[in-house]
Amino acid sequence: MKVNRFRKSWVVLPLALLFIWEATVRVTGLPPFILPGPLDVYARFVTALLDGSLLTHSLATMSEMLTGLAAGTLAAILIGYVISKSSLFEHLVSPILVASQAVPVVAIAPLLVIWFGNGFFTKALICSLVVFFPVFVNTVVGLKSVPRGLSELMRTLKASKLQILLALEIPSALAIFLSGLKIGATLSVIGAVVGEFVGSDMGLGFLINVGRGLYDTSLVFVAVFTLVFIALAIYGVVSFLEHTLLRWNDNRIFKG
Repeated sequence: MKVNRFRKSWVVLPLALLFIWEATVRVTGLPPFILPGPLDVYARFVTALLDGSLLTHSLATMSEMLTGLAAGTLAAILIGYVISKSSLFEHLVSPILVASQAVPVVAIAPLLVIWFGNGFFTKALICSLVVFFPVFVNTVVGLKSVPRGLSELMRTLKASKLQILLALEIPSALAIFLSGLKIGATLSVIGAVVGEFVGSDMGLGFLINVGRGLYDTSLVFVAVFTLVFIALAIYGVVSFLEHTLLRWNDNRIFKG
């Protein structure tokens, strides 16, 4: 019953928002370059889709986003694992990583463009910087939440570090790690757009800049809605991965 209500909300809520949007346009009488109606945005979406510009720029943003997500996640896992195992390394590195979060990526993005140019590498780097911290924190928390008694038991049984990692640490930290990955996956979209805003000739962020410069507000809406769709899609993929892995993990523990 609850599932059916949830599904209905996914249909009713967007329709209600579209109705409010259209009513606002009609009541206020605002021109399309300030607030286009839903039909204007849909017509612009069809045009951008048919001429190939929307697909081209979407693929550019997705490639930057996925590359940055992969690189940031890998770096977060490696550094997080080392920190969780070494108190000395944690005391040396953690303050630097925490302090780095006080500087917004938007502030250092122009510097990265100056240093590395406005190509693909810079956008992927900005994405990885945005993704890194939430995944890193959850990796450390997840690994430190492993029951010490089980670790000592496995060492008593002469288990190697690799065996402890695969059989105990990864399954125990998986839920917390995947929660951080969901946050990082969503933030990767922001990282890609920030990089494209600063300097780019491709991507949905570039498309937003073009629409803003030409007062083509419908194009801006199209690009924003496409970004929302991409963020929801990648969040759904990670959620599905979380559901699948944790269900397998629970079944495995139950059977053991």
